[in-house]
Amino acid sequence: MGWQELETSLKRSGADDPRRVVPFLTVGYPDIDATMAIVPALERAGAAALELGVPFSDPLAEGPTIQRSSEGALAQGVTLAGCLDAAAALRAKGVRMPMVLMGYYNPFLAYGLDEVGEAALEAGVDGFIVPDLPVEEHGPFLEACLRRGLGLVPLLAPTSTDDRIDAACATAHGFIYCVSLLGVTGARDQPLPEAESLIGRVRSRTDKPLAVGFGISRKAQVDALPDDVDAAVVGSALVDLIAAAGPDERESKVYEFLTGLGATPRQQGEQR
Repeated sequence: MGWQELETSLKRSGADDPRRVVPFLTVGYPDIDATMAIVPALERAGAAALELGVPFSDPLAEGPTIQRSSEGALAQGVTLAGCLDAAAALRAKGVRMPMVLMGYYNPFLAYGLDEVGEAALEAGVDGFIVPDLPVEEHGPFLEACLRRGLGLVPLLAPTSTDDRIDAACATAHGFIYCVSLLGVTGARDQPLPEAESLIGRVRSRTDKPLAVGFGISRKAQVDALPDDVDAAVVGSALVDLIAAAGPDERESKVYEFLTGLGATPRQQGEQR
């Protein structure tokens, strides 16, 4: 596993190859048992990879939905260490798809960059996404990740300069996360017009997989993404669905949601 597995899972072979779907969920929301049940259902539904959100009290990029999920997880005592334990338990349960921890820099720094890299490797995590860590400052964490074969996925936005895009493309391992709009996370009904220019600028500089996130909630939006996009990241809409579903229906609901976005269900034992 590691960044190479992540890259292989997300990279499309051409326009006829179905676009990948990458779900996000907050670890421990609404509780750890729910996370342990939902993740295998997402894998069965065809998730190419999974973003495991590390709950944080002071997010910069999250909208109300994911903020509430973080608050709920934190109220139950979910920590970064607990997220690592959850990842290890999911691997022990048989989950094989790539998983990345998505969280803010302070908990990783407080844990220790080498220490969290080693713990992630032991837990079966394939990499990290850190929204508040710009490429100009990610050197120490990138080194800690690469020494262990883990990815550190950069984020780029419509406002990113050419120099920042160049730096992100030069150091990306796994994939590049293209933020589709200006603002915070949250499901939206409108198309994502700001994404097209950004995707073109990024694709002209790299052949790494490109994932687009923020605001995606419907298959029409996934289908409308430019051909250069390998994957769509879906977070707030999925978290809303989990919040509204009863404990006995969460697995079936998330399965139906993901396949409804165009994910291709896995056959038993299949690995991508």
